[in-house]
Amino acid sequence: MKQAGAALILVMGLFQVAYGLGGYQMAYQVGYGAITLMAVMISLTFLWLWQVRATPLALGMSFSWAGSACVMGWWWMFNLLDQPVWAADHWLLLQFLSLYVVGAALHFSVIQASFGGQGPWFLLPVGLALGISALIHGAF
Repeated sequence: MKQAGAALILVMGLFQVAYGLGGYQMAYQVGYGAITLMAVMISLTFLWLWQVRATPLALGMSFSWAGSACVMGWWWMFNLLDQPVWAADHWLLLQFLSLYVVGAALHFSVIQASFGGQGPWFLLPVGLALGISALIHGAF
């Protein structure tokens, strides 16, 4: 845990140095680009782990990291392209969010199974999260 904490402090410091040297946009673009590319690599690694049946959580992790890569990559490119109007509310971004939702559902399915549960109950936290978010947003 000490190493993880030290790594976090180091990276936070590096981002502050980047901010000081190149400003927010430069630090943001470098950070978003790097995490987007790492998310793609992690997603592909988990997809491989799922294929070789290394862990039941691997497919959920692959979907979650793919969703992360796509959403962050969208906003990374959105800013690199000077925020084009067509990309501000494009339907494709919702498809990328779908990867996240399915990844979360797969996680809850594995969590439920680890507690010996069966049936569609794993969808309850997904439905609750979507419902609460919709209520907060005022969709209903």
